[in-house]
Amino acid sequence: MMRELYREILLDHFERPRNRRELESAEIEEHLNNPLCGDEVTVYANDREGKLEVSFIGRGCSISQASASMLTERLMGKSREEAEQEIEAFLEMMRTEPDEELGELAALKGIVQTPNRIRCATLAWDALKRGLENR
Repeated sequence: MMRELYREILLDHFERPRNRRELESAEIEEHLNNPLCGDEVTVYANDREGKLEVSFIGRGCSISQASASMLTERLMGKSREEAEQEIEAFLEMMRTEPDEELGELAALKGIVQTPNRIRCATLAWDALKRGLENR
């Protein structure tokens, strides 16, 4: 039952991605690809008066693209510190157990079981983490 719900959440984000666009003059523009499967994502972010504006472009499997969409929806309007905490919580969940406090993001952990698919789910998150660390 939960797997079906999780699948619907992922499909919704894949078919109707949130914030899928380049961000003009972005302070952060971080591109990552997964050479194992060819997934690519570029995450953009601007810090506007202490609140993040986040978007992405990319191509690849439903998991990598849905995860990027979910990232932008989850982190839009958050402070840099909040975003860094959310990224860490998400990456930790993908290494360990589902975390219901992460809401819809738990769907990714519910669907993704194998290590190479985990890389698909974390691609955008790793990109933004790197971008924030380098700015």
